Amino acid sequence: MSLSADLWRGSAALAAASLDSPFVRGVADGTLPRERFAGYVAQDAFFLEAFARAYALGVAHSRDRATLDAFAGLLAGVRDELRLHDGYAARWGIDLAAVEPAPATTAYTDFLLATAALGELGEVCAAMTPCMRLYAHLGQALVPVAVGAYREWVDTYADPGFEELARTLEALLDRLAADTPAVRRAYRRAMELELAFFDSASSGGPAPAGGTVAGQ
Repeated sequence: MSLSADLWRGSAALAAASLDSPFVRGVADGTLPRERFAGYVAQDAFFLEAFARAYALGVAHSRDRATLDAFAGLLAGVRDELRLHDGYAARWGIDLAAVEPAPATTAYTDFLLATAALGELGEVCAAMTPCMRLYAHLGQALVPVAVGAYREWVDTYADPGFEELARTLEALLDRLAADTPAVRRAYRRAMELELAFFDSASSGGPAPAGGTVAGQ
């Protein structure tokens, strides 16, 4: 079994908890209050900007062309996700430039950027892979049952193109990381932070400061 597959298997309980979180269940059945989803969009846009910077550090620290190209392609994928959030913001009147990050968001971005700046590339991949694999897992699990206003979110992460990005990062993890305690800690910590992020979104973390949600 590959390292990435073993790490994912070892995080099955956290993945199941994310799938069963009130936020994800509310997205799937369309019952999540719109202001909660708007708050999530704002927080996730802030997070994704940090995720993009972590990929950029991966590009900078790459030691060969294949690794550089892989990180650059993954960075382009984050830009596509940010455009999705821009679309929600434009439709709903969310000022993404005025986001006040929630503690759960800051904990995750601080962890990612510190790992990307100071860790070995294998540790960087371990810290970043859970986000990609978990979102692909959620999208694929929800697409048969999702209804309502948030179907676009589900379809985005169920798309085969997103699965391809997740596999690209997993392949980097398998190639660059050794099976060390530091790598396992980074993967586990990222999975824990993902669940905390969803819990914060369902309870209503800080929305854009001074922002509004159209239609509320």
